[in-house]
Amino acid sequence: MIGTPSRLGAVCWLRRWLPLLLIWLVATVADRVWLAADQTIPAWDQADYLNSAVDHGRALGLLPGGGWPGWRELLLLSPKIPPLASLVHGAVMVVAGELPDQASWALALWHGLLLLALDGWGRQLHSPRLGILALILATIAPGLVSLRVNFTLDLALAAVTTLALWQLWRWQRPAPHGGHWLSAMLAAFGLTAALLVKQSAVLVLAAPTLWTVATGMGQRQRRPQLLAGMALALALILPWLHQNWITTIGGTHRAVGAGVNEGDPPVFSMASLLWYPRLWRQQLGVVPWVGALPGLALAAWRRLRTSRFAMPPSLQLSLPAGWGWLLGCTISGWLLTTMSPNKDSRYIAPVLPLLILWLSLCWLVLISALQRWLDSRRALTAVTASLLLATGSTAVGRVTAIHRAAGEPPVVSLMTFLHQRTGPAPVTLVMVLEPDGPDLNEHTGTYYGRLNGGHLLARSLGEAHYPLVLDQAEWVAVATDNQGRHRQQARQLSHGIRKDGRFQRVRQWPWRHGRFVELWRRQPGATRGQPFAQQFITLAQGLGEGPQGLVRFMEQIGPHHQLDGHFLYQQQVEAWANQRLAQDSQATDALWSLAALNILRQNAGAAEHWLVQLEALLPENPWPTTYRAAVLLVDWKPWAARRVAHAHPRVQEEPLLKAVGELAAVASGDLTRLPALQASWPQAVEQVQGNR
Repeated sequence: MIGTPSRLGAVCWLRRWLPLLLIWLVATVADRVWLAADQTIPAWDQADYLNSAVDHGRALGLLPGGGWPGWRELLLLSPKIPPLASLVHGAVMVVAGELPDQASWALALWHGLLLLALDGWGRQLHSPRLGILALILATIAPGLVSLRVNFTLDLALAAVTTLALWQLWRWQRPAPHGGHWLSAMLAAFGLTAALLVKQSAVLVLAAPTLWTVATGMGQRQRRPQLLAGMALALALILPWLHQNWITTIGGTHRAVGAGVNEGDPPVFSMASLLWYPRLWRQQLGVVPWVGALPGLALAAWRRLRTSRFAMPPSLQLSLPAGWGWLLGCTISGWLLTTMSPNKDSRYIAPVLPLLILWLSLCWLVLISALQRWLDSRRALTAVTASLLLATGSTAVGRVTAIHRAAGEPPVVSLMTFLHQRTGPAPVTLVMVLEPDGPDLNEHTGTYYGRLNGGHLLARSLGEAHYPLVLDQAEWVAVATDNQGRHRQQARQLSHGIRKDGRFQRVRQWPWRHGRFVELWRRQPGATRGQPFAQQFITLAQGLGEGPQGLVRFMEQIGPHHQLDGHFLYQQQVEAWANQRLAQDSQATDALWSLAALNILRQNAGAAEHWLVQLEALLPENPWPTTYRAAVLLVDWKPWAARRVAHAHPRVQEEPLLKAVGELAAVASGDLTRLPALQASWPQAVEQVQGNR
């Protein structure tokens, strides 16, 4: 009898966690078998996320080829998408390996987190049966199954948003269940984690969070918890956002523009509103819907009868509180995701777990009816057969999605060969191929070029900058015959590489449709244009001319950064500038170079340091002050930016300087400067655009 409590505890523990663990293990084994059979290499997006994982793993000093760069440099590794998922993925690579299938163990972790959140939420909403049923439906849902073997952030986003919404609901519940400090901190951590995985989490979390804040601020006893949770979230998010807010906005803007260019329906249209619901049958599976719809009809019929006639309590559907919250989260998440102009089937992934909870509830209603109409054994047999049928349907779909390849993909062969030729040296390969080819692109090439501590990057340039390739590139990959979307310009560059005596072909690999990928190298001693380090010094000096020099600077930086993916020129410029200043502390060419370098590196403190010295040497030139005020404004120091801009004697004469000063004034809270900003901003834009 002494051991009875421990045995009972073990039994309770097994009943609570064993179903979840078994379902996760079975799903993980199935995913590993699928990954072993599939020979698809990472496409554009997948390789981009893998590269980010390698970046963060190296920065943490965990993967070969890297080392700790400091907090600011770590944050700069994720300029467009928050860093949490990449940090997790990089840590997983340390244990599992850097190859795609090895790195995909991270997806199993995100799947486990999703199952944990669904199980906990389902149990608290209704019962353990609802939790287990939700686990099963989530594990066999085709839309989520495909994400478990597709290295993107969508499964991670679905997991953390589900967790965040669950924890947020737990906290905002009426007393005595809600309003505890522990649940407040868990909700804050959940929301923060979701936003640090991908900023699009705000589409699913915005409405529930605003509702929670509005109701929580009205309750005196919960107000301190709410404020503490908000402070925690800001403390974790702001360091990354402060360092990368401009690039994040720029990346989001480009993504939205891409959706418009790809022909996605207008936001305010019926086609847009129904874009995702029309996919839910395939994403969640036909059989789960077939079982859920009768359950929904039964629930509606019961509700109707209950409102007209008194029914025995045993026949009434009694649900705990919380389903209204789930309904609001589901509808708001769907509508706000629909409002994004950029649409893809995987972007609705965070809403799928919420729909699965609804499907599970409808299934429970149907199961309850079957148990009354049949006996429990027959009802269980019918439900089991249905779930097995749904599992088989999903399995057949996944088997047909397996890709078989004949031989090693050319991108792997190319990057492996080049890595063997160049060793650990930092090398940039220019790819003159289809710009978005799924099996051969700059992101995929970079990923395979950096395996095992490699420092081989792949880059591509737009057609307007093809002459730079002939003038500056060291290694170039071209394709024979058709060149894809921009085939005319790419064909001309390929012919130029072949005819230019400064290049020699090193090797070629078969690609597809009878085409070959060729690797070319600039011959030793072959002439090339002026090194970009020297060009940069001239361009940096040109910043002192104002918008004209600024436009020239920005137009040249982009393509040269593609040609020199490691930014090796920056070390050369910095070494030259420091030596120049050692000889002449008032050398403005060196000061402009160091200021420009630190602006590109997003090192606001260092950039301001050099700009202050330029202001002292060039008191009549308004442009050091303009750039300094802009740097301070970007660094979230609007009061200092306003003071610097308005102190210059020519602030009223230079539209750009005046506009920066007025923008800083408004950002610092002086809304009375809005009319002045509205008047000066168009003039500043005209001043810049007039020099393009």
